[in-house]
Amino acid sequence: MSLSQALFDALRLLWEGDPTLWGIVHVSLRVCFLALLLATPPAVMLGFALANFQFPGRRMLIVLIQTLLALPTVVVGLILYFLLTRNGPLGNYELLFTQGGMVLGQAVLAFPILAAMTLSAVQGADARVVETARMLGAGRLRIACTLMLEVRFAVMAAMITGFGRVISEIGCAMMVGGNIAGVTRNITTAIALETSKGEFAQGIALGIVLVSIALVANFGMAALQGRGGQK
Repeated sequence: MSLSQALFDALRLLWEGDPTLWGIVHVSLRVCFLALLLATPPAVMLGFALANFQFPGRRMLIVLIQTLLALPTVVVGLILYFLLTRNGPLGNYELLFTQGGMVLGQAVLAFPILAAMTLSAVQGADARVVETARMLGAGRLRIACTLMLEVRFAVMAAMITGFGRVISEIGCAMMVGGNIAGVTRNITTAIALETSKGEFAQGIALGIVLVSIALVANFGMAALQGRGGQK
């Protein structure tokens, strides 16, 4: 099959709303959003705590988070595979080769990004915000809420960055999800499978969808960063 024919067939699949193709996209988006929902609250709280409090092991924890930013996704998948396998410590939950297992894996991948960017945002916040809140008699909880409101655009940008990280990864999704058709097959694992089979049309179509999602995410992050910089 020529490249032009494969591209034509890919565009036809997108135009006709191929149910298999859009089912794969749905799995990817569902898993990614659930992973962010799981990872964001604890990661943001950890980033805030690291920025505002001194405690034993704080420096080591920051170094660990920064190290996890560069951790290959296949290594995360390998670790989770052994944890979730039937004989592993989490085997009783039967999460291996399920969307739940993929959500857990992608939450692990998104967590250090969210924590590190929240830490950076809170440390870079205008110190006058906290000082003004204290002068007005605000308590610790009120001060914390005010500070988080100040860096809300940076936190939202962290979420978009985390989304970009997990929507495009393949190693963890393949090892933990198993690439099961209609269940755990997402955009990246489907592209790899279809390309290896020589079925380029669906791979190209899914690639177009993935690039489109990445563009939307990056435009969204640029818009948020622009709004944050106007304050």
